[in-house]
Amino acid sequence: MRANAKGEAELFDAASQLSNPDERRAFLDRACAGDASLRKRIEGLLSAQDEAERFFSETRAALSFPDTPALTVDPAAAAGPGKDRFSGEEPVGTRIGRYRLTQKLGEGGCGIVYQAEQETPVRRNVALKIIKLGMETKSVIARFEAERQALAMMDHPHIARVFDAGATDRGSPYFVMELVRGVKITDYCNQHGLGIGERLDLFIQVCHAIQHAHQKGIIHGDIKPSNILVSLQDGAALPKVIDFGISKATEARLTDKALFTAYAQLIGTPAYMSPEQAEMSSRDIDTRSDIYSLGVVLYELLAGSTPFDGKKLLEAGIDELRQTLREKEPPRPSARLTSLPAPDLAAIARQRRCDPPHLIGVLQGDLDWIVMKALEKDRARRYETSNGFAMDVQRHLNNEPVVARPPSRVYRLRKLVRRNRVVFAAGGAVAAALVAGTWTSTWLFLREREARQRAVAAEQQQARLRNEAEQRQKITQAALLVTQERFADADALLQSVALGSPTVEGAAVFRAVGEWHAFHGRWMEAADRLGTLLEIDQLDGTDSSTLDYLRCGPALIQSGKVGAYRSFSERAVTRYANGPCPYADRILKIVLLRPAESALLDALSPVADATAASLAQAEAAGDGFQAGWRAVSLALWEYRRGHYKEAISWADRCIACADSNAPRTATARIALALAQQRLGARGQAERELSAARELLESKPDVLHSLGNPIQGFWFDWAFAQILFREAAGAPPAAARE
Repeated sequence: MRANAKGEAELFDAASQLSNPDERRAFLDRACAGDASLRKRIEGLLSAQDEAERFFSETRAALSFPDTPALTVDPAAAAGPGKDRFSGEEPVGTRIGRYRLTQKLGEGGCGIVYQAEQETPVRRNVALKIIKLGMETKSVIARFEAERQALAMMDHPHIARVFDAGATDRGSPYFVMELVRGVKITDYCNQHGLGIGERLDLFIQVCHAIQHAHQKGIIHGDIKPSNILVSLQDGAALPKVIDFGISKATEARLTDKALFTAYAQLIGTPAYMSPEQAEMSSRDIDTRSDIYSLGVVLYELLAGSTPFDGKKLLEAGIDELRQTLREKEPPRPSARLTSLPAPDLAAIARQRRCDPPHLIGVLQGDLDWIVMKALEKDRARRYETSNGFAMDVQRHLNNEPVVARPPSRVYRLRKLVRRNRVVFAAGGAVAAALVAGTWTSTWLFLREREARQRAVAAEQQQARLRNEAEQRQKITQAALLVTQERFADADALLQSVALGSPTVEGAAVFRAVGEWHAFHGRWMEAADRLGTLLEIDQLDGTDSSTLDYLRCGPALIQSGKVGAYRSFSERAVTRYANGPCPYADRILKIVLLRPAESALLDALSPVADATAASLAQAEAAGDGFQAGWRAVSLALWEYRRGHYKEAISWADRCIACADSNAPRTATARIALALAQQRLGARGQAERELSAARELLESKPDVLHSLGNPIQGFWFDWAFAQILFREAAGAPPAAARE
């Protein structure tokens, strides 16, 4: 059956993009499917196109262009077979203006990239890109000039810089840009065995580069690993985005020539192409198309392959390729890994420095959600900007909630209906007939129920808003009372406040009232107020929130709430153990105020490592005050693990610190005594406890004031007193009462 004119046009345009004769022949074998007449017509059109291009190429080459730079060829470089004037590329050794071609680096669909040596005004190696000889069609020249202008508009450390531009004596445009010596990002990550976190750090830098391009009004249009090269600069990995050859201007006018794409011509790389690019309508492409391609790159960095196999997409033909990209949902990265054979999965995991179960576990959850949000078919559901994409990845690295979430059931149902319109249309017709039979009898009832529900919902909403306003007003009043030092009145007001969300003002009030109770030895009330504080201080910085744990821990132990202290310790580890924390020593110290179970000690291991690292930084900076506190935390850590000699070493290191602090020194001597007791050195232990007792008795009223960093805060002294009771064999405070 003869194909219609539109089908023949699509088939001709697709075949004309294949420059390799074997690939073109295989494509026609599949596309024509035995239709000899159709194949003959297509091959005739292709032959005519080749003849026309050859004619115009030779004609153009024979013309002279007096206004363009002179082009000369070194005789030695020009000699040899295949290097005639019309061979399709410039021979190595050719001089173009002030540049001499020294090496061919690669070529794309219409451009060839050379390494060239710039001779004046400075000598340096550059990359020089020229349109292939004989391919200077209007659309190719327009896209080439768009790339040249796009690069000239951008100035970013992760985008290759453009230095110069011009045309050869044949009229072929060229531009000169920074020579990027690197490997594509996926190969770099695999060759260096980068872990998931390191890969995400590189990817975030790429997102910032694409954001810069978008802010300049430029869409890259062909983001893929081979266009993201990574090199080492000062020992650090430096990714650079290259090849804006099919970029599209969103705001600025990049060229005076018409920048257009022939009907049904695909611009981009299928495996990394967005669904709207597959529609082949350039007017419908925006920056969110680059977001999709970035999502494919991230998918490959995490799972080792693209969501859809690029080779299979090309073999399937244009129609199936478009349908796949528009309608088929790819598997999540973790699901893709789960479906792999065990040897392949093990190889991918080794490249990421982990074992297969751990790799799958890392991807499940946040990273799956982030990638699938970027790969949404509906671009309105993708990240709006490249920076937004990068920020969500950074939130994952910071163990913060991410913006990406699994699609809702309503959204999945809507997509299911869209894919099966005929089935749902038929089902809908049957359902409509059934509904019509019962509608009359239920209509009035439904209206009455809906009105009643609206009234109830409105009343509940008003009550909720009134309650929130009342809570906020009480917090504000309590804050005013605290500034007037009317703590009892503020505390009475707080007892009627039920806060359901983090609040800075609320945290400040509960902190002040909780400490007021602690000053007066009302440990039960102090533990209650400070426990509430930990629930609402989520908006404070790490410095403030970790100090809140130092306040609450002693209050819980002094009040005799052993079970509550155990839960408190587990929450502290959950909150701070899995992410960077500059005050890790505080968490280590407060969780180990009482003997800890082995599971809790295992969970604390990253906190101890972070404490040791921060101690080294403090010593390097000459900060003996902070180094001392971190040393005493590590002494307690080693003691609780049963490493008594190591505990003694850390305690001695703390005591030796020049920047003295009484409660810190007392705590170090107590930790030293505890370890010596375990090693049988009871005489030495008694001497250390005696010295610690003198320090504790030297500040009898310290628990009735805030204290200061030099003298010691009240909770530092409470901390030392609790450990002293443990070392002296005395029962807890609550038991004595």
